[in-house]
Amino acid sequence: MMIVLQTMASLTSHSLFNYSLRLCPTRRPSFSPHSTVKRLAEREIKFSAFYNKINRRYTSSSSAVATDSVDTAVVANERDKASNDASNEKVVLPTNESSERLLRIRHSCAHVMAMAVQKLYPDAKVTIGPWIDNGFYYDFDMEPLTDKDLKRIKKEMDRIIGRNLSLIREEVTRDEAQRRIMAINEPYKMEILDSIKEDPITIYHIGNEWWDLCAGPHVESTGNINRKAVELESVAGAYWRGDINKPMLQRIYGTAWENDVQLKAYLHFKEEAKRRDHRRLGQDLDLFSIQDEAGGGLVFWHPKGAVIRHIIEDAWKKIHMEHGYDLLYTPHVAKVDLWKISGHLDFYRENMYDQMKIEEELYQLRPMNCPYHILVYKRKLHSYRDFPIRVAELGTVYRYELSGSLHGLFRVRGFTQDDAHIFCLDDQIKDEIRGVLDLTEEILLQFGFSKYEVNLSTRPEKAVGGDDIWEKATSALKDALDDKGWSYQIDEGGGAFYGPKIDLKIEDALGRKWQCSTIQVDFNLPQRFDITYVDSNSEKKRPIMIHRAVLGSLERFFGVLIEHYAGDFPLWLSPIQARILPVTDSQLEYCNEVTRILKASGIRAEVNSGERLPKLIRNAEKQKIPLMAVVGPKEVETQAVTIRSRFGGELGTMTINDFVIKTKSAIENRTFY
Repeated sequence: MMIVLQTMASLTSHSLFNYSLRLCPTRRPSFSPHSTVKRLAEREIKFSAFYNKINRRYTSSSSAVATDSVDTAVVANERDKASNDASNEKVVLPTNESSERLLRIRHSCAHVMAMAVQKLYPDAKVTIGPWIDNGFYYDFDMEPLTDKDLKRIKKEMDRIIGRNLSLIREEVTRDEAQRRIMAINEPYKMEILDSIKEDPITIYHIGNEWWDLCAGPHVESTGNINRKAVELESVAGAYWRGDINKPMLQRIYGTAWENDVQLKAYLHFKEEAKRRDHRRLGQDLDLFSIQDEAGGGLVFWHPKGAVIRHIIEDAWKKIHMEHGYDLLYTPHVAKVDLWKISGHLDFYRENMYDQMKIEEELYQLRPMNCPYHILVYKRKLHSYRDFPIRVAELGTVYRYELSGSLHGLFRVRGFTQDDAHIFCLDDQIKDEIRGVLDLTEEILLQFGFSKYEVNLSTRPEKAVGGDDIWEKATSALKDALDDKGWSYQIDEGGGAFYGPKIDLKIEDALGRKWQCSTIQVDFNLPQRFDITYVDSNSEKKRPIMIHRAVLGSLERFFGVLIEHYAGDFPLWLSPIQARILPVTDSQLEYCNEVTRILKASGIRAEVNSGERLPKLIRNAEKQKIPLMAVVGPKEVETQAVTIRSRFGGELGTMTINDFVIKTKSAIENRTFY
């Protein structure tokens, strides 16, 4: 079954968006969970052939039994799966936006689940139960649930669905709704009723057995739900109204689709997303960690992860300097007065760490880089001839996040923004925005991201700055996007109070969309810091300030990269590009010499020894090393290496010089061996 998912599903705030299972064209031509199985099977077959060849060459028959050989039965099984799946049909998953029927099913499933819970647990109190991008959830005030409980609830849901009970809409007065809620002793429903401003109050019944306050929509009867297309996924704690001072509720998440084929497709995607989880891969590949001894949300970049960060930073700096930016480095702390002027102390205090007292003065860890860049601008008087002025910094900031909201590299407390600010004149806004769009595309393409979702947010009701400058800035953003040829959606009134903005989400190998790049025009900080320039009439004017980030933060972007590539980085980005494997310790000296030559040529290489060759090969596979160079007595004798590529399979035996030339060429051209 070939699967293409196109959904706005979201298991969490960072996953399962607009899903289309395919790999970036620069990496592989197409992708689906089953094409992945096929690709892995083919890789295993190639690996098996390479392994067997090396094994026959360097292992005696007496020791062959002890080797960690590939399980040929598993390989054959995967090959059969790939063959069978290729003949099945294509599945396209709908979204809540594209299918009203799906939305009705999901909303109805939430009610059916609540009815099932209260049948099984009569003391449970219901709260709210909305549909969400990939299904539905409902919050209950009750004792903690287990996975076993979820199975019981699902069975009860199946019974309710099988009874084909009607879902009936009823309108009642507010007083009548209040009377009914009090009669069944549902305090949360009373609070919900108080928050509803419209009259009359609408109620939905499931048969004559259960009801809830609801505006709809729903299916006509429970029989319109395919119980084979519904699954309860997990249970989690959630505070009522998201307030930690209110009761902890039990939130049950479920997923629902129009048919069981769609559910299977979704579950395949879910498994693939789990396989790519950057937290697991970060540990398995020794890329990064978050140490309890140091505190939550603080990232430790391990040597291999630091290599990739170094590559990202070098590419970022190079492109920025080519595009006319000056690089900055600024302090991590500043006097509190700076944050008073910027407004952060008034409007952002809950995300800032406590102040520290130094020599009777209060200092603050920076949550943003903007005020620092403004101070650099203010160091001297500027003329209109100086513009545009572009400054950029990989600046580490610190923001307080609740421990419960921390999530791997995606939600942390200390992170490095790829921050930049442009100071320009009114009539330069369009060209500068277009330049940012070009730079953004250039950077993202380097890392395999070529598909974006773009949103333009316009003036909200409360805003600083006059109508004329808002109109001019918004038109400039639109014109720049039109010039670029990028399609975009307009979010009316969604801009910040200080200016319009462009947000760009990148699409990864699973079709999920990640917020990374942002471009914001700012009329507020130039006014707060009273920054000026001298115009052609020798009068002081205020410049336009543009905030922009391409990657968002290095930590979050690294997490996206890990999941995009499933930790299987292309050769040019891989922290270890080649691993040299001796058949026995007798070849270790030659292996060290090969490694020295590779490193001197700019190739990241290492020797791995101390185990039998089959295990060394398997370990290299598990660590997703792009190139393996096996060295035995024959290679030492001929001053050569036998090469296997993760993506190209067995490449045969070649001289060290040829290996260096081919590897450097593949790295420079960012191609696969």
